[in-house]
Amino acid sequence: MLQMGDQAPEFSLPDADMERVHSADLLRQGKIVLCFYPKDDTPGCTMEALEFSDLQPEFEACGATLVGISRDTCASHGAFRDKYGLAMRLLADTDGDACQAYGVLREKEKNGERRIGIQRSTFIIGQDGIIRHALYDVTPKGHAQHVLELVRAD
Repeated sequence: MLQMGDQAPEFSLPDADMERVHSADLLRQGKIVLCFYPKDDTPGCTMEALEFSDLQPEFEACGATLVGISRDTCASHGAFRDKYGLAMRLLADTDGDACQAYGVLREKEKNGERRIGIQRSTFIIGQDGIIRHALYDVTPKGHAQHVLELVRAD
């Protein structure tokens, strides 16, 4: 697991519009709030994405770019974004490389079946590429407001 003070792993992933997004390019714009979430259009993930989207102007005022990552496809991200009018950029990590690099993959059991899934986690990355906060296994409700407070205090 990554910790405060660690160098953030770089990533290059396609977004909902199949445009490649490089972490180095995002860092040139300021801080990154990187949210890993399990699945598009599920109750917890929708709640979290809507709360972050509602607060996006406040994150931008703090010089932070919001990015969501899951293992869903670009098409799934596009449908999810459009259905709910989400403002945050959604990146597709279908092969799980970024998830692996950030240590968010966990074995889960559902209906007696074990499989690997994303543990909901958020990272605040400074413009220098250093992790300011590494929040693993977070609860969706109210999480965006908590992260905004951390970004403001940084």
